[in-house]
Amino acid sequence: MIEKTLHLDTKDTLSIYGANDIRLEQIKTYFPTLKIIARGIDLKVLGQEDEINKLESKLKQLVRYAELYGALTANHIDAILGKEGAASTSETAAPTLGADVLVYGNNGLVIKPKNPTQHKLVDSAKKHDMLFALGPAGTGKTYIAVALAVKALKAKQVKRIILTRPAVEAGENLGFLPGDLKEKLDPYMQPLYDALFDMITTEKLKEYLENGTIQIAPLAFMRGRTLSNAFVILDEAQNTTESQMKMFLTRMGHSAKFIITGDLTQIDLPKNQQSGLVKTVQMVRGIEGIDVIEFEAKEGLRHPLVTKILKAYGE
Repeated sequence: MIEKTLHLDTKDTLSIYGANDIRLEQIKTYFPTLKIIARGIDLKVLGQEDEINKLESKLKQLVRYAELYGALTANHIDAILGKEGAASTSETAAPTLGADVLVYGNNGLVIKPKNPTQHKLVDSAKKHDMLFALGPAGTGKTYIAVALAVKALKAKQVKRIILTRPAVEAGENLGFLPGDLKEKLDPYMQPLYDALFDMITTEKLKEYLENGTIQIAPLAFMRGRTLSNAFVILDEAQNTTESQMKMFLTRMGHSAKFIITGDLTQIDLPKNQQSGLVKTVQMVRGIEGIDVIEFEAKEGLRHPLVTKILKAYGE
């Protein structure tokens, strides 16, 4: 008999232990010969070494499942630990995501492509390291891009997510707005926060933002950086200048995935300044490793009146 401390690779112990440790008590029933005491992310375990090793393996699966799915129910625990009991030598792997599900978000939210072009974007992301997703508001291009980024992070395909936008309304000069820099920038970045709040728990998102695993910053802050092992999204790219777009695209480092989203019908730059996105898309078409996905207004996912309004403006 030995004593060993097992370390959970998560700070979200509530998703593993459950409220009032109800899930932990369920886990213990699969290991009746072990004495298990939880102290935060550490478990003090007393018992036979082979049983402790089995518990450690199963805990890793449970943490992995919670990371991928955002929830861990009694049924999930039974499926992973195995109805036949923990002493079985067979390992019950956590169920995989459905074929078209990208992320299981908060409160049971299932995030997956909802129109043909979103499906096309998801498929293209598997084959290309750089994608341009173009189309009108409400087609879900940014939302799906963020979902792809969160999926890649949870699957440990990248080490960080970087989300950026040009703060064009303030001309990249936010001095006239009240508050510190973060308070000045947050209104421009709010759509990105909204998507993340759907997909990652508040506690986990706060941790990611604090330790730099997820970074949200204006485009100007990308200058001079090399973005490697990262999933990078440039949103509202129609409001970049040509020099900004060149600067951004040349930040790409090894093992990086870039998605650039934009709506060429909503350019907010001064009338005498051409959108950098327009010229860039013309240049990159046909380059191997780069794809351009174009959404149509009829694929809008917002209120049906939005599609009619966009059509009216188009006319």
